[in-house]
Amino acid sequence: MSECGGRGGGSSSSEDAEDEGGGGGGPAGSDCLSSSPTPATASSAGRLRRGLRGASLMARQRPELLCGAVALGCALLLALKFTCSRAKDVIIPAKPPVSFFSPRSPVRDLFQGQLDYAEYVRRDSEVVLLFFYAPWCRQSITARAEIEQAASRLSDQVLFVAINCWWNQGKCRKQKHFFYFPVIYLYHRSFGPIEYKGPMSAVYIEKFVRRVMKPLLYIPSQSELLDFLSNYEPGVLGYFEFSGSPQPPGYLTFFTSALHSLKKDYLGTVRFGVITNKHLAKLVSLVHSGSVYLHRHFNTSLVFPREVLNYTAENICKWALENQETLFRWLRPHGGKSLLLNNELKKGPALFLFIPFNPLAESHPLIDEITEVALEYNNCHGDQVVERLLQHLRRVDAPVLESLALEVPAQLPDPPPITASPCCNTVVLPQWHSFSRTHNVCELCVNQTSGGVKPSLVSVPQCSFFEMAAALDSFYLKEQTFYHVASDSIECSNFLTSYSPFSYYTACCRTISRDVSGFINPEQGVCEAPTVAFSSLEKKCEVDAPSSVPHIEENRYLFPEVDMTSTNFTGLSCRTNKTLNIYLLDSNLFWLYAERLGAPSSTQVKEFAAIVDVKEESHYILDPKQALMKLTLESFIQNFSVLYSPLKRHLIGSGSAQFPSQHLITEVTTDTFWEVVLQKQDVLLLYYAPWCGFCPSLNHIFIQLARNLPMDTFTVARIDVSQNDLLWEFMVDRLPTVLFFPCNRKDLSVKYPKDLPITLPNLLRFILHHSDPASSPQNVANSPTKECLQSEAVLQRGHISHLEREIQKLRAEISSLQRAQVQVESQLSSARRDEHRLRQQQRALEEQHSLLHTHSEQLQALYEQKTRELQELARKLQELADASENLLTENTWLKILVATMERKLEGRDGAESLAAQREVHPKQPEPSGTPQLPGSSPPPANVSATLVSERNNENRTD
Repeated sequence: MSECGGRGGGSSSSEDAEDEGGGGGGPAGSDCLSSSPTPATASSAGRLRRGLRGASLMARQRPELLCGAVALGCALLLALKFTCSRAKDVIIPAKPPVSFFSPRSPVRDLFQGQLDYAEYVRRDSEVVLLFFYAPWCRQSITARAEIEQAASRLSDQVLFVAINCWWNQGKCRKQKHFFYFPVIYLYHRSFGPIEYKGPMSAVYIEKFVRRVMKPLLYIPSQSELLDFLSNYEPGVLGYFEFSGSPQPPGYLTFFTSALHSLKKDYLGTVRFGVITNKHLAKLVSLVHSGSVYLHRHFNTSLVFPREVLNYTAENICKWALENQETLFRWLRPHGGKSLLLNNELKKGPALFLFIPFNPLAESHPLIDEITEVALEYNNCHGDQVVERLLQHLRRVDAPVLESLALEVPAQLPDPPPITASPCCNTVVLPQWHSFSRTHNVCELCVNQTSGGVKPSLVSVPQCSFFEMAAALDSFYLKEQTFYHVASDSIECSNFLTSYSPFSYYTACCRTISRDVSGFINPEQGVCEAPTVAFSSLEKKCEVDAPSSVPHIEENRYLFPEVDMTSTNFTGLSCRTNKTLNIYLLDSNLFWLYAERLGAPSSTQVKEFAAIVDVKEESHYILDPKQALMKLTLESFIQNFSVLYSPLKRHLIGSGSAQFPSQHLITEVTTDTFWEVVLQKQDVLLLYYAPWCGFCPSLNHIFIQLARNLPMDTFTVARIDVSQNDLLWEFMVDRLPTVLFFPCNRKDLSVKYPKDLPITLPNLLRFILHHSDPASSPQNVANSPTKECLQSEAVLQRGHISHLEREIQKLRAEISSLQRAQVQVESQLSSARRDEHRLRQQQRALEEQHSLLHTHSEQLQALYEQKTRELQELARKLQELADASENLLTENTWLKILVATMERKLEGRDGAESLAAQREVHPKQPEPSGTPQLPGSSPPPANVSATLVSERNNENRTD
């Protein structure tokens, strides 16, 4: 060892030499490998020592760096320790929860979230309702009273438990992760949970709980079987024989399938019933115990295929939900922004019926009538089972049926052949029609041959209204054939219908005696100036109210099938391409939707019916004055289903106009559109909306236009399309839009070009061009004469000169406005300079105010400091005064003590002198008044009195 150290180490006086020879630097060091470090370890150790020596050298040279590093490290350690120590106190601990329900409530409130206790009590009860709530949730607070009301009626049969699932220390919050509150779970023994998602109303909650309590309906008689099958909800029947055993095979599975149905569909649209009588079971084709039957009104009813599917509760429930058939659906939107109605409206036209509904009521007469209407509406094949159910709903006595199973329908009799005699009807053409000048009455006849039929040969046929509607449609598709004909005689033509390649119709039209207005007056035979340019401004024109649809002369003798009877209504859904989907809503909960569809907001009876057709962008409402019953509902559906529906589209409009009538611009609403636009003089209509940013910039242009045109013969109007609905032919696709409706020619309305700027001159040219009736195709037949053209030119030049004068006036007004604008701009510039100067002064005053405020604060601080100092001095002075008073008292007592001591000393000296005298003169009597020794007798009384008086005098002197 010493040799390895001596050979490899060299002198140890120098650290550098020790570093250089530390690894054994020669052949002699190879004999000591076991005691010497390896070269890699030695190099790393050397680097570490050199680094430490450099750091110590730098610390010796610059000690402030070492102090700074130490201080920084200490600060980091303190910050880390403080952060870790305060991390537990970042979240304020929640307040302990309080009871959510009152102590007298039938609901057991676990406000500390004891979920384990809830699971414990659930095992001992047959039916349990768990109400998970959050104390801050508004829906939970609202549902609390409804839960208590339902619990008060069912507390003897159902255990109601409320659990606070929001407290962070409760087990419910830790184990359940709900995204909304409240949440209602129901348990039927070991089955569950069944979540309730219906309305938070006591009656609906109670109805759902009763369905969970009794998921199966016992059917003992044929009457109750008919009630079960005629209900609007689809029904599933199970047949079980209880005579052999108290619980037949498969009964528990069927019972559990009913609970599964409630779990998957909280509305409970599929009802489950049990039959124990084999005679009743035969009526629905159930023979073997354990069979399951799904009733369907219009399609073939089904029996659960046990040979294909396993007989399990999940399979029975899935099979029933997939093959169910519903007459109509109950809708329960979750809120005002629910997409449920939107999704249903995409399926086609929808009939919404709002009725007050009580789920706990035993009978619902109005729903029975609606069910009857739905059965007749969809009974396309005249099914006997449906007819029997309809008789049961109408409470009509009928013989006992042998079977209610759907049999193979008998072959329907062939329809009677269409006779050679046609089916005819008279059509009165509206005035707005393109050829109403020459033909206004036509007679349509439907036949099977191509030969024409004169109206005189028409007999009374038995035809269908829908055939006539199709013929009328085809007639208007080929209306141009009669345009060039002008004759007083009857003219007939044959056309192929648009719906059948083998059916023809004959149209015979004639012209009635009508005064045709033109340029020539036939009575006077003189030329009259035509209505050109602004002629409508000189003479007021009125037009009769045109009909929106052709008028068909209906005759029940000609069309006996158009009778409002069940025969015509039965199977209507299969005879029209506008089949309705029927939906029911509880008006007690969702009357807001009815008001949005057009129902009155204040009504005693909340019953309302509306048809919404999204494809046609329209909806119709049943007259609120009519009672919602079977007859009115059938009539409402029939009127909607015909080809040319007599129903009027319901338009939503603002209650009143924004501007009164005396304003220059007339404000048009939905109710006043016909009166203002279509029955008066020339009208220029502006379509706008409040959200249209460019629309307000046009107001001054239309105001100037209204000032320049006479108000008695020309109307400038506008309509807010965001608040007022119009017929689709009068709607526009962009805003702002300007339409011009000329007098007497409202069907020739013209849209202002969108690429042309909306200015006053452009509007005047637009009105001038399109108010000239000579450009109308109706006046082609009567071409004006030369004199009329000359008078027209003179009149037009007069109007042009009038317009030029008006334009000159406008230009003068514009120049004056420009001069006024320059003046206003100069005033504004001076006002801006004044404002700038005032702002500078304001800033200087604000700076002075801030400086004064600072001085005031300093003075206030100084005042407070001096006040504190004075108070401290006063306190010290008070202490000095108290000390001086104590010293004076002590001084007085000291004086009294000194005086007393002095008198005692004097008395002692006198006694000693007397004693000396007695020793010198022992036989002489003692003089009076001489003080005695302590052991002698007290002095006389006169001596004591003298001493007391002297003490009192000294006290008074002090």
